[in-house]
Amino acid sequence: MEEIKETVQLEIEGRIVYLILNRPEVFNAFNIDMMKELLEKLVRLNESTAEIVIITGKGKGFSAGGDINIMQDKMERVEFYLVMDMINQIVTTLYTMPKLVISAVHGAAAGLGFSFALATDYILAHKSSIFAMNFIKIGLIPDGGGHYFINKRLGEAKTKRLIWEGKNILAEEAFQMGLIDEITDEDPLEKANELANRWLSMPIKAMLETKNILSNSNLQALNQYLAMEKTSQFEMRKTEDHKEGVKAFLEKRKPIFTGN
Repeated sequence: MEEIKETVQLEIEGRIVYLILNRPEVFNAFNIDMMKELLEKLVRLNESTAEIVIITGKGKGFSAGGDINIMQDKMERVEFYLVMDMINQIVTTLYTMPKLVISAVHGAAAGLGFSFALATDYILAHKSSIFAMNFIKIGLIPDGGGHYFINKRLGEAKTKRLIWEGKNILAEEAFQMGLIDEITDEDPLEKANELANRWLSMPIKAMLETKNILSNSNLQALNQYLAMEKTSQFEMRKTEDHKEGVKAFLEKRKPIFTGN
């Protein structure tokens, strides 16, 4: 019998847990099954005694975002909302998890993959990494709390420009903007380990209590953003610009948007 591959792997080493995105053949793009598995693993982590979680991706990148097949799926409102509710639960679980969570990024962190990284406590990236909130290129808006997290880091004016442009942002620029927390020319996973061990030598219960106070005081606002993203994204999926954006992506050409 063929062994079923885990699309999200957990490796526990004492007080540190490694959560590894494992669809390297598609740059760790999230399909529905992978999102279900990620949520299941996060729920398990919530109940564990680990104090630090390091998230990384196998292969050439952290995550390319949502799988293009989800964009092509003609889901009705109820089915689509179930998927969005799962995304939103992943985000709130990451954000409020009683662990310190580090994203160790190499390659690309794009779209939903970038949103998930932003929901963690610390983003550490290789200097060659690229970040992109590129939903606009297929006529969509950021989801996974992208609006909320970028606005918290950059402010409203810069958030609008970043989302509307949808451009690739090199790690150095992302760091200078305050979009990520640290860049390195070494292996980001090794640097994340160093950071985790430094935190473990500190009064980590106090650090976790600070996270708890901040995340729970902001949770109502985050949930409002997530609810608006859910309803708005469904409407965006019905537009001609979205259909054209997906078609152009598959045909590897520049889209021709009409505002419809």
